[in-house]
Amino acid sequence: MLLTRHARERVVKRLARKRKLERIYSVLWDFIDRSQRIEVNDGVVILTNGEKSLVCARLECERLSLEEIQERVSGISRTYDCVFLDGRRARSTVPRKFVEGIPEGEYCFYLNREKRSLYVGSEEPLLVITMRPAKERERVYASRGTTSISPKGSS
Repeated sequence: MLLTRHARERVVKRLARKRKLERIYSVLWDFIDRSQRIEVNDGVVILTNGEKSLVCARLECERLSLEEIQERVSGISRTYDCVFLDGRRARSTVPRKFVEGIPEGEYCFYLNREKRSLYVGSEEPLLVITMRPAKERERVYASRGTTSISPKGSS
């Protein structure tokens, strides 16, 4: 799970209260553990606890072995926001150093050089677009435990 700049500010304002990357992701993962996942369509996922909602877009990723990931990030010398979903680790560091601590295996890999973000995990990455108060129908679905929302206008 990666954050847009806007989403990061929303998470800091509504949950984390501190801007340190590790703190932001720590409270974000706690929120996700308590949330209901709502599949809106193929590209959009909403995670809601009935009060607040994370609106997320799916990102295209590649399935690579750890060795291939290390090759891809070996030439990067600038710091990136690095996220390892399986180990619930997030740090702002040089990607090659971050990848050294990941166990062997095959992972979904997403790298955005322009935004300087790296994602490694067993699940496809989500890009958090915003965090907002839950809409009424999201509160209803969260209380029912339903996992999909029909498109707007149809019930």
